[in-house]
Amino acid sequence: MTILTDTRPLDRLADFPAIPAGWAYLDTAATAQKPQVVIDAITRGYDTTYATVHRGVYQRSADMTLAYEAARKRVAGFIGATSSDQIVFVRGATEGINLVAQCWAGTQLKAGDRILLSTLEHHSNIVPWQFVAERVGASIDVVPLTADHRIDLDAMAAMITPDHKLVALAHVSNVLGSVLDAKRAAEIAHSVGAKILLDGCQAVPRMAVDVAALDCDFYVFSGHKLYGPTGIGILWGKAELLDTMPPYQGGGAMIDKVTFARTTYAPPPARFEAGTPHIVGALGLHAAIDYVESIGLDAIHAHETALVAKTREALSRINSVTLYGPEDSAGIVSFSIEGVHPHDIGTILDEAKVAIRAGHHCAQPLMEALGVPATARASFGVYNSAADVDALVKGIERVTRIFG
Repeated sequence: MTILTDTRPLDRLADFPAIPAGWAYLDTAATAQKPQVVIDAITRGYDTTYATVHRGVYQRSADMTLAYEAARKRVAGFIGATSSDQIVFVRGATEGINLVAQCWAGTQLKAGDRILLSTLEHHSNIVPWQFVAERVGASIDVVPLTADHRIDLDAMAAMITPDHKLVALAHVSNVLGSVLDAKRAAEIAHSVGAKILLDGCQAVPRMAVDVAALDCDFYVFSGHKLYGPTGIGILWGKAELLDTMPPYQGGGAMIDKVTFARTTYAPPPARFEAGTPHIVGALGLHAAIDYVESIGLDAIHAHETALVAKTREALSRINSVTLYGPEDSAGIVSFSIEGVHPHDIGTILDEAKVAIRAGHHCAQPLMEALGVPATARASFGVYNSAADVDALVKGIERVTRIFG
């Protein structure tokens, strides 16, 4: 089998010290490998510049506070936020969604209200809303998928009602790679007065995001999928919504004044950032954004799109392989092989030094809709090339030979 040559090489493999020669890392949708510049920024943060933020009056603490807040400002510019005060540092997208669920939905929704999700959502964009619905007596509705595995916005427009107060959707599916028309989804939500949250974990590393242009109400993503460190993520919210939300946790830094009789709280974003933050994580995220933008998100998207096209074209020629998701999926290809469990696929590919994800991908309702218990998933990053696609396809051909 001949694999086409990559026509849009980024040639960034040398930037990633954790990827040895001959290892095809195809699990970027789970977590991206880290470029040396991010590792260096983290090392510097702990090595020569470390101090607490927002508290110390000594020079190093002041310098670190400036660097920490510069990271917040960098994130704001990266996603088109109008103010850095709209950027809340959290541990990841999961915490960001939970924060909105508890502090906005948990205080705004009442019995009889409805929440609208989609079939393809990650568990992190399902379970927090179930917590709220059960507590306040709200209900959850689910938008189906189109035949090519996109969120069906025509169906969404037909089923949404004024009873729907919140819509929460993935900007890009972590299983299918399907890209949501987020602006249209926001228009549909707002047509009945609902707020919309977008899970941008898979979108932010792959395409330019402008929250103001999308006109969403909340946007979340995780740093580790954006070539940054784990333990740091972002919740962006419209200022008027953040202002109405009570704090998520109590502790230091999120207060205005504390007495035993009463506590008043700091304005956003400090209100939602109790305790000592992940200081160096923010610095690493800043470096990751600088790295991604030095390449260009348009170039990254074109590169990953080319790799997806090559992968789908090659796998479509293997009769026992079923592909999921649209042809133009963003950086992700999910598939199954007739008669072979995805865990067996992953194990055999690992023997060939090809790393993929196998399982339900924290999307069990989607698996049920697809009629499979699990899928195998290859996902791409700036360090991948046509050689990695070649290795994947050869490994899959070996799987089919082993299982007959």
